[in-house]
Amino acid sequence: MTRLSVNINKYALVRNSRGGKMPDLIQIAKDCERFGAQGITVHPRQDERHIRYSDVRPLKEIVTTEFNIEGYPDKRFMEMVLEVQPHQCTLVPDASNQLTSDHGWDTNMEKLFLTDIVGKLQEKGIRVSLFVDAKEDMVLGAKDVGADRIELYTGPFAEEFHTCKEEAIEPHLRAAKVAHEIGLGINAGHDLNLDNLKFYKSSIVNLEEVSIGHAIICDAIYFGLETTIQKYLEELK
Repeated sequence: MTRLSVNINKYALVRNSRGGKMPDLIQIAKDCERFGAQGITVHPRQDERHIRYSDVRPLKEIVTTEFNIEGYPDKRFMEMVLEVQPHQCTLVPDASNQLTSDHGWDTNMEKLFLTDIVGKLQEKGIRVSLFVDAKEDMVLGAKDVGADRIELYTGPFAEEFHTCKEEAIEPHLRAAKVAHEIGLGINAGHDLNLDNLKFYKSSIVNLEEVSIGHAIICDAIYFGLETTIQKYLEELK
């Protein structure tokens, strides 16, 4: 079964919009796990508009499944990750003012930079996943820099899904095939939801993990968090 990692960034955004400690991220993470999530993801950005750096260490102490920290590997981020030592670090090429992740690494152009970063993380026993577009050459580049996994950027797939899902999935099939052949684990994320998740999962047969945040909090407004997580788990069976 493909693992579901719940990204709790948007709960932090709600908290920050009002100040104070509601909702309580520690309780949110505990409840996500209690309701069946197999991982917790956070993505601290430079401006700390949702997850704050001060949130990360307390979350690591209570997460009992798998803790995944996403982000751009600048000096501050790397110092924090190397100290906290999550199970997985997903590296994304986000600019400081970027609203959301909307492209993957150019693993060939950034080869020297990524090789150094990946090596430092792996020295601490941290599994490294690179956020990449569904392109075979970017997957091969991820292998060259020493990554353990890739996270396929599924934004374009989600945009095209309702127009022609067979065409939308095709680049991901090719990229996943290459990744499997060269020994890279396969994660996926961005705009996966209850409409498109089952098709994506059933198509990418070696999919190990999906990271979902925005869609889960949107669905939880209507269904509640427990029911929502159960719905997503059902789609991944």
